[in-house]
Amino acid sequence: MSTWNTRGLRGSTLEDMINRTNERYREKGLALIQKVPTPITPIRIDKEHHHITLAYFEQKSTVDYIGAVQGIPVCFDAKECDVQTFPLQNIHQHQVDFMLDYERQGGKAFLIIHYTSLQKFYYLHIRQLMKFWNRAKEGGRKSFRMEELEPEYFFSSSHGFLVPYLEPLSRDLESEVDN
Repeated sequence: MSTWNTRGLRGSTLEDMINRTNERYREKGLALIQKVPTPITPIRIDKEHHHITLAYFEQKSTVDYIGAVQGIPVCFDAKECDVQTFPLQNIHQHQVDFMLDYERQGGKAFLIIHYTSLQKFYYLHIRQLMKFWNRAKEGGRKSFRMEELEPEYFFSSSHGFLVPYLEPLSRDLESEVDN
């Protein structure tokens, strides 16, 4: 079991932004995506403020979000990075395994990376993640740099959506048809 404390809230701003985006996508009938809750066992509770201050994860989490976009099953994880090099240690083997299994079942798996210092997002499809992941496993870099990423998968808030990830997802689906 791993311990949880307030360090676990680091990505909550990004998650809030994605949650609001998902609400808008649902309202417009574009997608139905839900946050996957991470099961925890509370150990210490601040009764005065009604906050859990210490807990244990009951099991390894898979990804942050799961759902469907226009009939296509999708799952993704949200990550934040304040520098231009993303450490692969921020992604866990069980998450990679889940996303690969999800793709084998006909779904789409990806990461949304928020480069906070640049206020840019990146849609990292599982195929590209696996190139970096395998490189690290073979003794190469244990991170990837922004300049290694495909420019067409960077995106920013637009059209009233805080994290409009359907645009790069659509681009990804089109590229699969072309190949």
